[in-house]
Amino acid sequence: MLGQARRSLEWLLEWVTIALMVALTVVVTVGVCYRLAGQSLSWYDEVAAVQLSWITYYGAALAALKRRHIGFDTVLLALPEGLRKQGLVIAEVLVIGFFVLMAWAGFEVLEVLEGMRLVSLTWVPIQVTQSVIPIGALLFILCELISLPEYWRMTVAGTSLEHAEIEEEVEQELKQAGER
Repeated sequence: MLGQARRSLEWLLEWVTIALMVALTVVVTVGVCYRLAGQSLSWYDEVAAVQLSWITYYGAALAALKRRHIGFDTVLLALPEGLRKQGLVIAEVLVIGFFVLMAWAGFEVLEVLEGMRLVSLTWVPIQVTQSVIPIGALLFILCELISLPEYWRMTVAGTSLEHAEIEEEVEQELKQAGER
């Protein structure tokens, strides 16, 4: 069941991130074309900045789900099993604790921004654009928790996600070299 939830969340985050990247590409392309034509869109910079922040937050949650964010596997794997477990627990508590604080601060920010609107698109509430802060933080926590059991199993066993990926790539290259 956790595996299905993980796959569904991964699919959703991938498609949200892809859609945001495509939308940002369209906005940047349109903005550049207008500037080349001697016109400037009043909303271009503001909208592109918001889109970039959304990509960052949703992409970070996806990276957390895949355990591809900044980590310290090599340090953990160098430790004896008991210390490795303690180090992993401390790291997870710190990361999740940080994102709990970020979500709380994000909700506080949304309250402060109530009634405010974007400068260039006055019909868009700033709360909508800044909602990515608490939503992204909560998604990051969810992704950390969903991916934790597998990460725990691999780390306790002395296996690194990074090392396994590198070994798989090396095997594929050797196989392809042998076919040539």
